[in-house]
Amino acid sequence: MLHRINIQTKSRVEFQDITLQVKNAVAKSSLKSGICHVVTLHTTSAITVNENADPDVVKDMIDELNSLVPQHSLYRHREGNSPAHIKASIIGNSASLIVEDGTLLLGTWQGIFFCEFDGPRNRTVLVKVISDSP
Repeated sequence: MLHRINIQTKSRVEFQDITLQVKNAVAKSSLKSGICHVVTLHTTSAITVNENADPDVVKDMIDELNSLVPQHSLYRHREGNSPAHIKASIIGNSASLIVEDGTLLLGTWQGIFFCEFDGPRNRTVLVKVISDSP
């Protein structure tokens, strides 16, 4: 079963917690056991699973990514968003998560984040829920 999550970002770089939307997609699927695959359809955004209890973790991640890949450098890409492409490639465009007994399995402090690196924009995330059973 395929679900779409529409996201409106407000900043050039931001992380949005989409855990609840992904859990809702799993619940709607009625899947008992399988895999939930979360993917962004954009080359300047990413998906990651990380701590969602302390917002400073996200701030630290953004600060370090900005330090590793500064906004202004001698980039060749004419659109001016090379840093967004690089950050998206570092993080990755998807996450695969286990579903067991109808529940998305996440650790106590884990959340699923949509990572925007070229906002503000309207974005789409796809959630594909795949059963273990044929």
